[in-house]
This record gives sequence, structure tokens and C-alpha cells, in this order.
Amino acid sequence: MWTDKQRGIRVSQEELLCKNACGYYGNPAWQGFCSKCWREKARTAGASRQDTRPSNDGTPLTFSKFEVKKSTEKGRRINTMRRLFWGSPSPPKRQESSESHANVLKAYQSLEPGDFTGFLKILKSPSSQRLQSRCTAFLNTMEAYHDLPVQKLSDLVQDFYQSFAEYFSGFPEAQVTQIMEHVEKLIMTRLHKWVFCHDSCDDEQKDLALQRRIRSLNWITPQMLSVPFPDKKTAVTADPFLPAITAIIEMDAKRAPQDKLACVSKCSQHVFEALSTSNSEPANADDFLSGLVYVVLKANPPRLHSNMQYVIRFGLPHSLMAGESGYYFTNLSCAVAFIDKLDGPALNLSPEEFEGYMLRQRAPREGKRQQVASDAQHLLEELTGRQEKLDQGMDALNMQLQTWVKAVHSQLDEATAQFALVQKEITAQAEISQVFSSSSHDASPQGDEKDESVLAFTDQHAGPQATDC
Repeated sequence: MWTDKQRGIRVSQEELLCKNACGYYGNPAWQGFCSKCWREKARTAGASRQDTRPSNDGTPLTFSKFEVKKSTEKGRRINTMRRLFWGSPSPPKRQESSESHANVLKAYQSLEPGDFTGFLKILKSPSSQRLQSRCTAFLNTMEAYHDLPVQKLSDLVQDFYQSFAEYFSGFPEAQVTQIMEHVEKLIMTRLHKWVFCHDSCDDEQKDLALQRRIRSLNWITPQMLSVPFPDKKTAVTADPFLPAITAIIEMDAKRAPQDKLACVSKCSQHVFEALSTSNSEPANADDFLSGLVYVVLKANPPRLHSNMQYVIRFGLPHSLMAGESGYYFTNLSCAVAFIDKLDGPALNLSPEEFEGYMLRQRAPREGKRQQVASDAQHLLEELTGRQEKLDQGMDALNMQLQTWVKAVHSQLDEATAQFALVQKEITAQAEISQVFSSSSHDASPQGDEKDESVLAFTDQHAGPQATDC
């Protein structure tokens, strides 16, 4: 069945669909049925168990006094819940006018996708007072009866979803889905602490068992699961599946089932991205399931079983029966079921080899991923050596630079001193020149008068001589 040539974990599309052939996705938690078919089957089985039991001679027996009392108490409890929820023993008919009903529907039609805050504002408006009262009454009832069996609580929540959705029966399916996602987030965020990992079920024990199982399989390598990983030619800086591991771990921190499903979808998308970067061929469904199994084994998400059961019990049916989120969640359920039943042939190992690995008597051989990590380690050591040499060269250059800076400062100080001396000499010469120029200016008028008298005297003596000639 499992050969070396097979690629990934082989699961056909038909195996993911409901066993009842309704066209929706099935789930191992529902024995291969979808949520709708599983609930119908469970209710049919519950109704058959309430039938009268045959006697030894084939005639039906009547209920005993104890059974009658138990049935009466059960009916009283149901009537009490209905009275708390509806305000009367039976659901009342709509009493609001057609105009107010139309206004409410118009407000919800204008709601933007994903606008949870806007949904709360519309729900708290006076026109939506009836819907708000229904939600408040249902929440109070669920909190008051939180000690009921978890399956009963699940049925009550699913019935509430169905009755609330009937109010918007005239809307397109896409708008009804959008509104119901807001309703689910509102209801389950408040009920999370009451119904998650309920005391009436063994989810906590199964969480511990699954964690121990995953921890015992931490020796599994990607090659054993046929998970494509980067080759030596591809630069590897970190595990390509690390974002997917982070996303699946974050699921436990969410409260609303749709938020937990969003983490599963985010994880699955990161798996496809990692597969596309690690392999030259396009990723197929077998590669995806193998990669998802590897992510679950490496992440070992906290309370994985409880989170999945919480989504199954209290999530919207359409989110699990169809669409992208339904496909991803179904594959996650298949991955967990595969891990729970994992054996040697599933990993192309003999029973002796598988037992040796489980007992820590054997260690997996170095595969492609380990080789890539080893090469990266050698490259890191080489780069570290080169970095040390570079640091030494930088230290030497820094010392030379400091010496040069000191020499430059010394020359600059010397030049500054010389410049100060030169500046003093220039200042002194300027002062001397100024003094000389001022004295020369004072002596110039007297010299001019002497010159004029000399010229006049010369002219007097030169006159007669010129006449004689």
C-alpha cells in the first residue's frame, strides 16, 4: 500500500465527502458524515431509544414510575428553558408591524462584510430590540443551565442558530451567512467559558493523550511523510512551515468558532505557500495533507482535540459542510486521525523499525532537510570566521584612524598658532599704516603754500628778462 514512490498521504476527494452522499464535507468526528446528516442520525437514534421496550412475550411494556417521573422532570426542564428564552411556554408569533420589520431588515442589509462593531450597533438599536432580547434571554438561559450535557448544549445552540436565521429568510444566502457569523461570534464569545472543554465530556483526557502521542512521534522527519523541502540550491533562512505552525498554535487563544476556523485556514494557506516554495511542482492534495500532518507534529497545538470539538459542536454548520474553511477543517481532522493511527507501513517503515524509533533505540538518518541544515551551519561558521577577520581589520583601521586624527589635530593646533601670529603682525602693520597715513594728511597744506610762494617769486624775476629779449 505504502511505497517509496508515493507522494504524500493519499486521500481521495470522495473520502472527504459525507458518507450519506449529500455533497458536503464529512468528518471523522462524525463517523464520516457531515454535521447535518450526523445530527439527523443522532436525533433518530435518540428517538428510537425513547420507544417502549418489548417484554419477554413480545408485548410492549409501559414506562415504569421512575421513567414517568424522569420524563416529567425532563419536560418541565424544557418548558422552563422555553419560558426563560421566549417569555412564555411556547414560542410567540411575531407581533411587530411590517413597517418596523422592514426597517430592521433594511438596516441589516446595509451591513458591511466583517463589520462586527456595526452589527452590534444595529442589534442595540430600538428597532432590533426584539432580536436583542432573544439573544440576551438565550445567553442567560444557557448560563443558568450550563451543567447540562455538552451535546444537549450543542443542540440548543444549533437550534438557536436555525431559529435566528429564519428571521432573515428573505435575504440572499450570502447575507444570511454573514449575519449568522456575527451572531455566532456574539453568542459563543460569552458562552466559551461555560461550554469549552465541558465537564460532561472527556475532552481534557483526550487532549493529554493526543499531546503525548504527538510528543512520542517527534522523531518523524519530513522525508518519512514525503513532504517536499527546499533543496541545496534554494536559500533556506528558516523552516518554511514556521508561519503555519504559529497559526495553528494561535487557535487555542480564540473564543469564537469562526475565529478558530480562521486560524486553521491561515495555517493551511501557509502550508500551501511553503509547499510552493519548497517544490518545483505544484502542490496537490496529497502534499497538502502530508504538510499539514508535519505541521501538527511539530506544533503539538495545545488542547487541539477540545478546540476541534468546540468548533464541531458550536460552529455554524455551513462553515464545516462546504467552502474553503470546511475543506481545511476536514483535512485537519484527517491529519489528527492519521496521527492517532500512525504505524510503520504509513511511514514506509517495517514494524521493527517503527518500534525502534518509538522506543528511542533508533534515530532517523540525515535526510535532505538535515543536510540543508548542516550546510547552513557550515556556511554560518565560515561567515563567522570571515566576520571575525573583518572585525580585526576594522579594529586596526580604527586605531590608524585615531592616530591620523591626533596628527591632524596637532597640525591644526600648530597652524592655528601660526595663523594667530600672522594675524597679530598684520594687525600691527595695519595700525602703523593708519598712523602714517594720518600724519601725512596733516602735513600736506603747508607744503602747498610754500610751493605757491616759490612759483610767484620765480615769475617776478622771469618777467623783465622776457621783455628785454
